[in-house]
Amino acid sequence: MKAVIMAGGEGTRLRPLTSHRPKPLVSALNMPIMEHIVLLLKRHGITDIVVTLHYLADEIQGYFGDGSDLGVNLSWFIEDTPLGTAGSVKQAEEQLKDSPFLIISGDALTDVNLERVIAWHTEKGSAATIVLAHNPNPLEYGVVITNDEGRVSRFLEKPSWGEVFSDTVNTGIYILEPGILGYMEPRRNYDWSRDIFPRLLDEGRPMFGYVMDGDYWCDVGNLQDYRESQYAVLDGATRIPLGHTPGQQDANRIWVADGCEIDPTAQIKPPVMIGRNCVIKANAEVGPSSVIGDQAIIESGAKIGRSILWDNVYVGVDSDLYGCTICSHATIKQGVKIQEGAVVGSGCRIEDGSTVRSQIKLWPDKIIEAGSTVTMSLVWGQKWAGTLFRKHGVTGIANVEITPDLACKLGASFGGYLRRGATVVASRDSGPVARMMKRALMSGLLSVGVNVLDMSSMPLPIARHTILGSLSGGGVHVRVAPNNPRNTLIEFFDGHGIYLSVNDERKVETIFFREDFRRVDAEQVGQLEFAGRGMEQYAEDFRHHVDADAVRNNALSVVADFAYGRLGMYYPAILGRLGCDVVALNAYPDVEKIPRATADRAAGLANLARIVQTLRADLGVLFEADGERLTLVDANGRIIERDALLTLMCVLFARTHPDARIAVPVTAPRSLEALTSLHGASITRTRTDTRDLMALCHSGVPAASRIDFAADSSGGFIFSEFQPTFDAMFSFSKLLEILATTGLRIAEIADELPASWLSEAVVKCPWEEKGNIMRNLMREVDAVTEGGGRVDLIDGLKFYHGDDWVLVMPDSSDPCFHVFAEAGDSEATERLKLEYVRKIEALRRPGL
Repeated sequence: MKAVIMAGGEGTRLRPLTSHRPKPLVSALNMPIMEHIVLLLKRHGITDIVVTLHYLADEIQGYFGDGSDLGVNLSWFIEDTPLGTAGSVKQAEEQLKDSPFLIISGDALTDVNLERVIAWHTEKGSAATIVLAHNPNPLEYGVVITNDEGRVSRFLEKPSWGEVFSDTVNTGIYILEPGILGYMEPRRNYDWSRDIFPRLLDEGRPMFGYVMDGDYWCDVGNLQDYRESQYAVLDGATRIPLGHTPGQQDANRIWVADGCEIDPTAQIKPPVMIGRNCVIKANAEVGPSSVIGDQAIIESGAKIGRSILWDNVYVGVDSDLYGCTICSHATIKQGVKIQEGAVVGSGCRIEDGSTVRSQIKLWPDKIIEAGSTVTMSLVWGQKWAGTLFRKHGVTGIANVEITPDLACKLGASFGGYLRRGATVVASRDSGPVARMMKRALMSGLLSVGVNVLDMSSMPLPIARHTILGSLSGGGVHVRVAPNNPRNTLIEFFDGHGIYLSVNDERKVETIFFREDFRRVDAEQVGQLEFAGRGMEQYAEDFRHHVDADAVRNNALSVVADFAYGRLGMYYPAILGRLGCDVVALNAYPDVEKIPRATADRAAGLANLARIVQTLRADLGVLFEADGERLTLVDANGRIIERDALLTLMCVLFARTHPDARIAVPVTAPRSLEALTSLHGASITRTRTDTRDLMALCHSGVPAASRIDFAADSSGGFIFSEFQPTFDAMFSFSKLLEILATTGLRIAEIADELPASWLSEAVVKCPWEEKGNIMRNLMREVDAVTEGGGRVDLIDGLKFYHGDDWVLVMPDSSDPCFHVFAEAGDSEATERLKLEYVRKIEALRRPGL
């Protein structure tokens, strides 16, 4: 017997699952629904199959081909215009005219015993046999009424409750004699239930209904049926097998396909099905009644229950998904909650801390900003968020959000912003992801006629120095994000080696979003060269700016922790030439071991402090952030970091550079002005954006306005005489020079510095509320000034209450406010900070 699979429907009630794919290809239990039907036919010995198509026919044909991979023979018939359930079958009359044939829908889940149906058809001598199923709510189906012998006596197509005289519904599975095809004319629209079967009934032709007994059938007509049909299979309520092979199943109904990596601390709660090559990390919870598609990544602490995930879905740390459906290539970031009945379309990205409420539908390629609460379905909108650049470049989950194709487009966009023939210096960290992304970036740059100077794997300060020294048009650096090992960070620099200005970033974004890439002739494609002397040029310039003799004569012993960064390959030799007795720790590159979590970093610093004390070294230093930042440990094992380190370095620079001009962020300690003025230095306060510090230090700034030294609260220092960017190698060498020329010791200086009581809080706030809160806080400006205080508007709102101050600053990248405070002691600082935290929370609208 031959079979006909009807697969022409659009599946409108399943949208957004069917927005970009036909209903027969919608994934159910990790394979297309129609594939379940093909395998059902094959199990019952039916291998010659005709398929009728209409909506997105090419995609279905492309997936199944001729059926040989599944051990069947498929023939395709495509409707140019809709011909109805019967008219579409008429097209295949030549293949079906010789014997009875079976018709079945390509978008249902069933384990019906077809051999019994065929035997029933033959026994009854039926012209048409209709397979029926009991359904407690038959309103959405065609009701078929039969007599005691099973002969059909009446049809009711989608009846009202007043017309419901039976609960046996038409499943769309038929056994038909070939003569029935003669009831139709070619290329005309016919429907079996509306046109053909009533005619057979009127003519008295034998037509029987086979009522399924113990078999499972679900039309998968809506999103709830879609989920619940898969729950039924997982719960063992059907005979539908899971996949071509069952996979690895234990006694508790857990199926795990090949290639999966599941952390021993993860909880897998049956019944659950996990596809190929999935990664499930520590303390994640998956199940019960969940289907995880191939290549899914479930981060630590995530919880997934009664949910259907398609292929290549990413679920971030501590996210909570319950009773929802997530389509292919969706990215669910950290701390997201998706409630029961919600559907997230393919390619959607849901940022940190967002909530998608129950029954909400997100159509494909939507982006939900961080901290949002989605209370209505999103159908229309753009694929990309409003901004591409974050605080220090373009960042996202490695190989999920930041992919090679995106990197190539970024390269073409950056190159399009530059003139044709310009040169870009390209560098990276030592990891394989950065290598892959940098090569994609370089391809994009070359394609728009921009030359590339490839530095391969290189510490960021050396790469920035090469940009400055080679008169390049700019630079790009790819690395693991400093505070999140899951993310890739791509940084873009101008010709001075500093971050692109906000205006320049917008120009690159405009090219990216419009895909307005410059196209050049094949002969104008950019040239790729390798920067063979970048390190030598850096070292040569380095020697001209450091008094090596003074440092050498001081002969300090140093313990240097390179934290598995690239700096360990270069800087120990420089320290050796400066005459330092160096003990190098973790001095080989390994991106997997770089401490990024707060606890790991603290443990590394504690270990460094112990070694400094044990060896009785003069000084310890930890190099971080790809060679841009540092933390000190004095001879007593005291860790000097953040604001204490900023203050120490500013005081030392002021002491050794008369009339120095120093720049610090607006959040720096209040004591700086008084401490540095003792040596004639002046302090300029800037926004907290590091590019503001850099912009004041490069050679293009007029001499009268140029800053000599800049520092931030994260261990970053700029000596503008050398280069206008953070450089921990040069900064530490200059510190050694200052100690040598003054005869001072770090511990002595730290003892003399006044205590600083700085505190910070982060207050979550939806994007749409930020402007309203800032407007209301501005009303306090007059009250503060009338009370004898003052307000600075350098970055956010900084209120001074005598010598105490509090800064309220909306975050430019995330849905939150930062509140910084400083007072005379820790208790006063906490009171002042909490006062403004409560003000922000009180100004938020109820429910947001």
